[in-house]
Amino acid sequence: MSSRLHNALSAALIALACLLVPFGALAAWVSYGLADTGRYVTAMAPLAADPAVRDAVADTVGDGIVRETDAGAPMRPFVHDAVRSFTGTDAFRTAWASGNRAVHDAVLRAVRDGRGGEVRVDLAPVAAEVKQQLAADNVPLADRIPVEHAEVAVLPAGELDRLRRGLSVVEVAAFWLPVTAALLAVAGIAVAACRRRAVTATALGTALGGAFLALAVFLGRRLTLADLPETVHRPAAEAVYDALTATLRTVSWLLVAVGLAVALTTWLITRHRQPPVAAPRP
Repeated sequence: MSSRLHNALSAALIALACLLVPFGALAAWVSYGLADTGRYVTAMAPLAADPAVRDAVADTVGDGIVRETDAGAPMRPFVHDAVRSFTGTDAFRTAWASGNRAVHDAVLRAVRDGRGGEVRVDLAPVAAEVKQQLAADNVPLADRIPVEHAEVAVLPAGELDRLRRGLSVVEVAAFWLPVTAALLAVAGIAVAACRRRAVTATALGTALGGAFLALAVFLGRRLTLADLPETVHRPAAEAVYDALTATLRTVSWLLVAVGLAVALTTWLITRHRQPPVAAPRP
């Protein structure tokens, strides 16, 4: 096989490998990040101290208390302040983590089990943890807080079916896309007429894939927030999106950094090994 065919085949393999890099990273993030309850709860935990999230919780819970108790609009600021104060306690952080874990467990269990119907979560265990935490903090009348079974719908049946189909595809892609990208890159470098140039091209393509992934995360943020209904607290939604995609953003910039570093190193090695140009004879 001629050098031209070697280079053409190498370029095709390397280009395909670099194209798969961002998609493999995205699939791995969904499968090993979002679909893992422990990592999901860990990613959401810092939001318990986020001012936007605390304001959203205070508004939502405060409005609910006003409606349930018929306190009226004049009492809303006082109820809001009371709930806002509660969001700064250990009890709220416990409830936040437990609530996120309960919702994620319920959705993931429904997806894995293959059952139909909407997903509902019983928040009584969360209320029990809050009651226990408040009692440990010697909050007055904490032992009188009722712990009742209150099931809340978190995912309709139609969305569950689409989520199940999508997750099954993503779980397969999360393993095979990175493996395929690595094998294609190795093969592209192996068949190249000049392997040093092939390594440089692979590194630059990986950096370009990382930049594409970072751009996709940025555009996804704008599109996701633009489609939210008016009733959703926008700053809180921004905080949630940023928290869930933090690992993906880190991976994208890591791909850019590693790719550029490898390309620069290869270029420096090539430049160092070039023979010096002989001075012309007089």
